[in-house]
Amino acid sequence: MTTNKAQKRAVRARMHKTGERYTTARRYELDLHVLASATPDQIAAEPESPTLPPRVAEPGLSDEAILRGSGRTWDQWFVLLDAWGATERSHTEIARHVQDDFGVNGWHAQSVTVGYERARGMRAINQANGSFSVNVSRTVGVPVQTLYDAFLDEFASMLRVRTAHPHKSARFDVVGTKTRLLVGFTERGPEKSSVALSHVGLADAEAVEAARITWRANLDRLAKRLR
Repeated sequence: MTTNKAQKRAVRARMHKTGERYTTARRYELDLHVLASATPDQIAAEPESPTLPPRVAEPGLSDEAILRGSGRTWDQWFVLLDAWGATERSHTEIARHVQDDFGVNGWHAQSVTVGYERARGMRAINQANGSFSVNVSRTVGVPVQTLYDAFLDEFASMLRVRTAHPHKSARFDVVGTKTRLLVGFTERGPEKSSVALSHVGLADAEAVEAARITWRANLDRLAKRLR
């Protein structure tokens, strides 16, 4: 009964917003409900949803990557966040909603938020809240615990830990700058894992390219150390 009442409220809200008739608005809301609760295989069978607006840009990560990290595909996240009114919310509000209400860890909640903002035209690639960021990742042939410990040891002199979830994620201040580093660690198998980092708060596109070169070199050096 509660679900039916909530669906009727959503239908009426859409009618008020769009001027559609009840049956049209109801069909839309039912399509959204089905898509949000569908399994990945069901979504893959019909990848083009008539209910979702077109993407302004691609979100960055693949459907497979965002599903693995967050438990949902991009279309499912678009349905849920569109219905919540995320286009009218700040980056921080969206990330907190994804993390607190859907149980997605901090790193992947940021990935969902950034991808959504790109797809809905709320941010340019590499840009957020007036500053820029860059993403770099690397997969290595060691367990995730080994990779996590080695990363912290390798870059101890240039990073100051803000928060950390051992072997999963960490947030750092980059020493000597006003920028931060967000890092996620993912197990890929018993002897394989990956590190994905986002250097945020960069001044401009030139700083983005410099950070990209630096972190690629840093992760190459770390990977060689772990061979």
